[in-house]
Amino acid sequence: MRDFSQDHHWLSINTATIRKSNGTDLPLPVIIEACARRGIRAISPWRDQVTAAGLAQVSRLVKQHGLSLSGYCRGGMFPAADAAGLKAARDDNRRAIDEARELNAACLVLVVGGLPGALAGKAAHKDIALSRSQVTDGIAQALEYARSVGMPLAIEPLHPMYAADRACINTMEQALDVCDELDPGRTGALGVAVDVYHVWWDPKLQSQIARAGKERLLAFHVCDWLTPTADLLNDRGMMGDGVIEIAKIRRWVEDQGFAGFSEVEIFSTGNWWQRDHDEVLDTCIARHKTAV
Repeated sequence: MRDFSQDHHWLSINTATIRKSNGTDLPLPVIIEACARRGIRAISPWRDQVTAAGLAQVSRLVKQHGLSLSGYCRGGMFPAADAAGLKAARDDNRRAIDEARELNAACLVLVVGGLPGALAGKAAHKDIALSRSQVTDGIAQALEYARSVGMPLAIEPLHPMYAADRACINTMEQALDVCDELDPGRTGALGVAVDVYHVWWDPKLQSQIARAGKERLLAFHVCDWLTPTADLLNDRGMMGDGVIEIAKIRRWVEDQGFAGFSEVEIFSTGNWWQRDHDEVLDTCIARHKTAV
């Protein structure tokens, strides 16, 4: 297991972590500059932030500062209530792949979607099996194009509380079943993003990380689970402030040969997004040394 205690060489910042500073939206170019000043070597930007700043400008800044992208957030949201919706999802995922390719991301992270319409507050149906089938079909279509441009796809299983609205793939086991079906040769084109916030509770986690192996472990995301949790979406904790055995999970991942970045991804409307982004980044660096 790598020693993170002396430096932050393997720290990546998911740009959602400081998408707000003192409660105000922080532009992506400012985030990039702030990370670069601290010697943070990698980021993982969100598509809406890239769109707001302009893909060409973000690509230029990434290259200018010599940054890597530990991932790109996000593709997915495959299920739909009709053929037009399925086509729209397919087209959007192709655009996401192209953006990830332009930014030279290590992978495009897939948040696969749940029941159509549920995220907006009214599900079109209750057939989660249908949604899961549409997810598999959607990933298969995206994978064909992603292979052609050399962009790995990383399925991110989300905590079961998000099964209806954000992701009907909720465990590593489910995600790896899809990987085995669509990429039986373990080519590295399709794998998983392991986010400790979503999977720490899973009694099969260690065995499924071993099942994934080096070829399928494409990204590793860290934060912490607070008790009590004030908001299941937007009250993630800074590493070390909650109950997740982060270092143990990192050991399991690295035992399989994963040697990439540990990507800090924190959504925190009531705490960290209310603080100055400089304080948040400095805390991320400190906790990466002590709690990851």
